[in-house]
Amino acid sequence: MKFIAIIPARYASTRFPGKPLALLGGRPVIQHVYEKAAQALDEAYVATDDERIARVVESFGGHAIMTRADHKSGTDRIEEAAEKIGTDADVVINIQGDEPFVDASQLKTLQSLFDCEETQIGTLGKRFDSMEATENPNSPKIVCDKQGFALYFSRSVIPFVRGQEPKSWLNHYPYLKHLGLYAYRREVLREVTQLPQSPLELAESLEQLRWLENGYRIRVGLTDVETVGIDTPADLERAEQFLINQGK
Repeated sequence: MKFIAIIPARYASTRFPGKPLALLGGRPVIQHVYEKAAQALDEAYVATDDERIARVVESFGGHAIMTRADHKSGTDRIEEAAEKIGTDADVVINIQGDEPFVDASQLKTLQSLFDCEETQIGTLGKRFDSMEATENPNSPKIVCDKQGFALYFSRSVIPFVRGQEPKSWLNHYPYLKHLGLYAYRREVLREVTQLPQSPLELAESLEQLRWLENGYRIRVGLTDVETVGIDTPADLERAEQFLINQGK
């Protein structure tokens, strides 16, 4: 089975314009992401709508593909890129352009999910280590069935543990944090990008609910590796310290 990584990266971020080109440890954030992907997978591309990002990617020897500027999501961007590349890969992996610490073990776990023929989309979950983190609505929770397929994603704390104080809920249920890495069978990526937004997606502002609501099966792999996404300049400072600590 052949896998390709496509990394959506746009310049015009509301909270941090130009963040793919921000320097982390002396190298652009997008270079960290690209090199991790290229080391772990058969092929890697950065899909962007900005010539500045494309030039930087090409300057460090990476592959960039230009896409439209009007995409509403990274998923739509990687579908356009996959069409333009004309890839023959069986599975397309979407690695966010602001995740410089994506780990090879995470990508390997994603790939292994497709050993199961029923897997149409793959993603990752990590056990929460505190109730405070679990309650954060910016960290979506996943509830899975016994085969590891997602039943639901929510910004709320689900499930509700009846008869127990919320501070003790982690002792009664293994709450899973959703990590924003996705993998799609090639034909599934083509299909899901044609779907209109769904009521659950609009309610929770979670794109993956559109796929669940339309009957697609999302299998969840487990990882114990934490990632440090970069959404703001403050996150970049935190990532810089994380990088220093890794070096130590």
